[in-house]
Amino acid sequence: MARFTAMTSVRTASKVERLGSSLTALRRLILYLGVTIPLLPVQLVLVALRSPLARRLPRVYHRLCCRILGFDAAVTGAPSTVRPTLFVSNHVSYVDIIMLGAVLETSFIAKAEIARWPFFGWLAKLQRTEFVDRRGFRAAAHRDAIHRRLEAGDDLVLFPEGTSSDGNAVLPFKSALFAVAQDTVRGRPLTVQPISIAYTRLDGLPLGRALRPYYAWYGGMTLLPHLWTMLGLGTVTASIVFHPPVDGIAFASRKALAEHCFVVISAGVQAQNRGRPSPASAALPPPEAGAAPVGGAGPDPAAAGAQS
Repeated sequence: MARFTAMTSVRTASKVERLGSSLTALRRLILYLGVTIPLLPVQLVLVALRSPLARRLPRVYHRLCCRILGFDAAVTGAPSTVRPTLFVSNHVSYVDIIMLGAVLETSFIAKAEIARWPFFGWLAKLQRTEFVDRRGFRAAAHRDAIHRRLEAGDDLVLFPEGTSSDGNAVLPFKSALFAVAQDTVRGRPLTVQPISIAYTRLDGLPLGRALRPYYAWYGGMTLLPHLWTMLGLGTVTASIVFHPPVDGIAFASRKALAEHCFVVISAGVQAQNRGRPSPASAALPPPEAGAAPVGGAGPDPAAAGAQS
């Protein structure tokens, strides 16, 4: 059975490669650069002037990128309207930045090495990314830097897996940066909202386990070949589920908050990957405090269905 599954996966992947078009990839790349390069100096000036438009332009830019690159977001639930909010999401691919950036006016928390990447590192800096070193001895300094950003009113997206996954399951969360949610921000509890993201359809057809690596970027994959192959494919749908937000201080510890987010996000990813409908249900309450979700979004559309 395992051999049959492996052979089927190889045949399916080869079929997708044949369907991929180098002309489509080239056209998309030219259009992408044609939009990105002129906007780089504009965003640079906006950031230097600390203009409010420096927060807004990236969302417009990511929406344009989605149209150019063949990305479609299917959104369930509603983003928190409380500012600031710490959004917590699983991480599948560099494509997550474009997809989430198209639906949220936000900055991201990313690994420090991304700041040194050619071109993509520049883009990350211009979106006012908060770069962190995952080594433990820097955790306190990074927590304080994130707290200052939140105090300034910036929404942030945290990828607590610390790396990207294959998209089939969520990796264990690192809890160190959840400590920022144990403090008040602007005199009130920090709002934390879990997000599940999964790449579920290609040209309207289910995107199964064998095809997901064309969009998931993980392990030892090389960036440029992966990007080129992906650009030559059709339109991919990313299912994005906004789960009910919670107050960070409603949990007894950062680890309890991290566990809550992990359970909710994992359930959402499983439901999306299995193509299940998203029934409404209440978010899992913090086990220590029994606290209810805070305002700013509707009931959880995925957790119960994934666990049934």
